[in-house]
Amino acid sequence: MNNLKDLTVEEVLQSTHYLPCISLIMPFDPKMGLKKEVNHKLKLAANQIKRQVFDQYPEEKAKSVTDKLMMLIDDLNYNTHKKSVAIFVSPIFEKVIYLDMPVEEKMIIDESFEIRDLILNQKETQQYLLVVLSGKWTKVYLGHNGDMNRVTVHFSDNIEAYKNDIPEKVANFSDEQKRKEILLAKFLRQTDNGLAQLLHMYQVPVFVMGTVKTIGHFKQLTKNASRIVDYIPGNFEEKTDHELQSIMRPYLINWKQVRQKSVLKMVEDAMDKRKLVHGVHEVWRAASQKHGRVLVVEKSYRYEAEHTDSLTDIRGMENENATPFYIKDAVDDIIEKVLMSGGSIEFVDDGMLTGYNHIALVEYYD
Repeated sequence: MNNLKDLTVEEVLQSTHYLPCISLIMPFDPKMGLKKEVNHKLKLAANQIKRQVFDQYPEEKAKSVTDKLMMLIDDLNYNTHKKSVAIFVSPIFEKVIYLDMPVEEKMIIDESFEIRDLILNQKETQQYLLVVLSGKWTKVYLGHNGDMNRVTVHFSDNIEAYKNDIPEKVANFSDEQKRKEILLAKFLRQTDNGLAQLLHMYQVPVFVMGTVKTIGHFKQLTKNASRIVDYIPGNFEEKTDHELQSIMRPYLINWKQVRQKSVLKMVEDAMDKRKLVHGVHEVWRAASQKHGRVLVVEKSYRYEAEHTDSLTDIRGMENENATPFYIKDAVDDIIEKVLMSGGSIEFVDDGMLTGYNHIALVEYYD
């Protein structure tokens, strides 16, 4: 079968022959804190694990895995821009996965541990972008767990900056209304381009506020429609930041719904761009080739499979008896592949991906 270095985390942790197995999941954000402080918290967790392992296992076995754990902690990459780390250790196996998501601290000894549990263990972060449009200016805010702060944009956020960019033959139009519409369209197009730049930094849902007329113009020209979960009509020119935050609250009450709506729009957009694969076999192949930007999967979806002669293909189990090529859950293995190649994972409620065979992978694209 596979040699040990090719085993997945799931395959090792499911094997009772290789106990003790340790899983340590920790926040890991060196850029937000001192390396010494981050390392200290990891060592405290590792020492707690060490005491438990030595209590439960013979010294030789316990020392084998705890020494590995300490060595992995000492060798962690403190220059990473990730937010957390997952460390897996057994007598014959070790693996470190850096994750671009906040998690709660978690330590597991001897229990089977599915990668999906790691993702579901992440802290729920409520983060979004709010774009406030008027006929005169644009304001952009980043909402984060109840707070909302103005974002510095790298484009002219006032319509006056674009007046001199209108061709002379247009500027001399006697139809002032026509001229205003052309100016507004140019302004909104630049706003949309600026929003696209922000969305490379923030992979979050977007809300747009503005008058019915301004929103109508923006809808016609935006290239970011797949990221916009809601338009909020009204005149917001005189609203303070605090008032805008209050207006947003009802739209954020059901954050899970907001998040899932955003994810499904992203899937549809990728499908339109022919950058989506779906179904467990196609997704396995793309993930094996490190093509995955975002994996979207129904929470309860699992798939028993077995390896084929090809490293990038699997097949469904033909009988109930596990073979040497048995994969208890191909979805967990796919999750691991996507995380290891720098992608992210989104879970949605069961039944929401029926049209995509329960699992879909958004591939990298501009």
